[in-house]
Amino acid sequence: MRPVPNSLHDEAASRLREQIFAGALPPGSFLDEAALCERLAISRTPLREALKVLVAEGLLRHEPRRGCFVAEITERDLDDLFPVIALLEGRAAHEATRKAVAADVAALEVLHERLQQFAAEGLIADYYEANYAIHEAFITLADNRWLAQVIGDLRKILRLARAQTLHVPGRLQQSLAEHLAVFAALKARDCDAAEEAMRNHLLRQRDALRDVARNQQSRLTP
Repeated sequence: MRPVPNSLHDEAASRLREQIFAGALPPGSFLDEAALCERLAISRTPLREALKVLVAEGLLRHEPRRGCFVAEITERDLDDLFPVIALLEGRAAHEATRKAVAADVAALEVLHERLQQFAAEGLIADYYEANYAIHEAFITLADNRWLAQVIGDLRKILRLARAQTLHVPGRLQQSLAEHLAVFAALKARDCDAAEEAMRNHLLRQRDALRDVARNQQSRLTP
């Protein structure tokens, strides 16, 4: 069977999603439907279907008679979300450690070597992409579709804020050390240690975002 091509609204949703994650559509910004139709070369109907998808994912909010805006993630949201995703990704690390075979460990070794290289060179954007790939690899190795589905939904929301953490002084090296701890536990086949290390990694990201918020507030304080 030939694969069914993505519909226009799926393609539009994907492009808008990436623009949101890249910061081209920043939190709180209004989405002008006419301008988006022209930019994406689509009509209003598939665009509006795409917007509905992103509203359902939590990346956009819809206000009656006003339209759609990029979602703004609050400190309360982060406090609520990080403990949950820390538990879920910790469990994914536990299951990945139990199920990984030698070829999986070798592939993760390559990813972690790239992560170390980007950290040494201070390439934050490249580091973030490698970091994301490692998290995805653990979720894939866990081989639990329900776990993957829930984590995927939450990670879309957290991507609105998470990239900022790597700009906190010292955070890049801390993040690297945390990742290496998770990987060391996996190589040692210590499921509980891998789960704890991954959970701590996520919770420390929340701490880093608090530092971002405090620094932003201090710059605005006379």
